[in-house]
Amino acid sequence: MPKYGAHAFVWIDGWTTEKGDYAIAEASRQGYDFIEIPLLKPHEFDAVAHKQALRRAGIYATASLVLPDDAHMPAQPRRAKEFLTSALDKLEAIGGDYLCGCIAYALGLFTGAPPTDAERQTVIEVLGEVAADAKKRGITLGLEVVNRHEGYVFTALADGRAAIKAIGADNIQLHADTYHMNIEEEGFYKPLVECADLLGYIHMSESHRGKLGTGTVNWDEVFRGLADAHYKGPLVLEAFTSINPELIAATRMWRPANAAPTVIASDGLAFMQEGARRVGLS
Repeated sequence: MPKYGAHAFVWIDGWTTEKGDYAIAEASRQGYDFIEIPLLKPHEFDAVAHKQALRRAGIYATASLVLPDDAHMPAQPRRAKEFLTSALDKLEAIGGDYLCGCIAYALGLFTGAPPTDAERQTVIEVLGEVAADAKKRGITLGLEVVNRHEGYVFTALADGRAAIKAIGADNIQLHADTYHMNIEEEGFYKPLVECADLLGYIHMSESHRGKLGTGTVNWDEVFRGLADAHYKGPLVLEAFTSINPELIAATRMWRPANAAPTVIASDGLAFMQEGARRVGLS
């Protein structure tokens, strides 16, 4: 069976040392194998404290991030690389081996035009350099694609797959997200199967970012697609139970979640486990 994880924002509205340790403990208490840490501010991240918290909780961590506006990779490639290097430093310090999310762009930043070949080529070149650094550390990268309302560089799984193929590194994978797929893809089954060769990580996220199974995501297609793609990666609950100003600015979300954090977390884990069992996902 797959490993099961949850994004820390299921329990907290922002990452501080105290809030982060709380989320780590809650993820363990509610039965998750790992927690996904939002490594949005590497310079403020207390790796020593969180490594100890993970050890106490008996779970491991992946990390995800969004590039800051002033490090949007197509426009500021050197700043983007510096930011990603600092994130790799912190992830390595806690013993993590997977960094994913919007590692190639900022959210909510647009040029008013579609992505250019030059912008995408810049991403391919810089991520190739970052992947080489990550490989020396034993870290795999996951490139997430997001919907057109949050970003413009890669909006469909096929876009992300093409970029990864062009990079040609064996430690960079495609990071899918059912929330974004629900907006951009023509269904769920076909895109997952067509990207099976590079699919390595998936956010299981409802259409309203709340409790799984209460929105418009076609979960039968998702689980069938993962099974027929022979998916070997983790299933990761992503839900936002508390909204902060930075999250509103990036995602345009301000409505509260449709259930309490403990309910979203416990029911979400059970939902993912049942779905995986039903299709024989292993």
